[in-house]
Amino acid sequence: MLKIALYGKGGIGKSTMTSNLAAAFATLGKRVIQIGCDPKADSTINLLGGQPLEPVMTYLRLHDDDPSSIDEIAREGFGGVLCIETGGPTPGLGCAGRGIIATFNLLEDLRLFETYQPDVVLYDVLGDVVCGGFAAPIREGYAEKVLIVTSGEKMALYAANNISTAVHNFEDRGYAKVAGIILNHRNVPDETAKVQAFADEHDLAIVAEIPRSDDINRCEDQGMTVVEADPTLPVSRRFIELAEQLLANAEADHTPEQE
Repeated sequence: MLKIALYGKGGIGKSTMTSNLAAAFATLGKRVIQIGCDPKADSTINLLGGQPLEPVMTYLRLHDDDPSSIDEIAREGFGGVLCIETGGPTPGLGCAGRGIIATFNLLEDLRLFETYQPDVVLYDVLGDVVCGGFAAPIREGYAEKVLIVTSGEKMALYAANNISTAVHNFEDRGYAKVAGIILNHRNVPDETAKVQAFADEHDLAIVAEIPRSDDINRCEDQGMTVVEADPTLPVSRRFIELAEQLLANAEADHTPEQE
């Protein structure tokens, strides 16, 4: 099972990257789960035809009992991707990070992975604050790899630095490692050079560059990923090629060394 967490500052396009990557894996015939770990709970909306999914935390507030099956808190979207949103507390009350931890504990109780048996699990995680529950995907071993989504903007790179530092702090415990950077272009001056300099400083690779695209915006207005709308578009190919690369790397990682 390939388990990846995508981190980045709020508004940098994590959900767009994650949902298109999920669609790309599904297009390649993989069984995929996408878990949105952001209080906005909009990670999976473009896999679900533009229809929002009730978050787990909302379900728990509205019902006296915990759900008895995954079907009560999840829905299948494009390509059979199983979509789950953690959501967050009532605004101004409670801690969103604790909501993530509560959701993950519930998913374990419901034996999500044993029941669904995915090939790929994607976590879409807010990266402005990498502490507590927001660090759960890397700290608790749910994810094996981290992809950092950034542009060349100053605050995006600042958040990327915090994320890289947080992941590095857990490396000696055998937790997730940064697998690379997704450069989501915002067309700021010298953007590629700025992100490449950051990558070099942290000994990381830019594993994908996603151009600023009207096709992405057009498809999201229709409630779908660009991969679903037209997998032959150049921008769609970027996501599919990234999915292929990640699968190839995972296969190489698990291939026994020749004696």
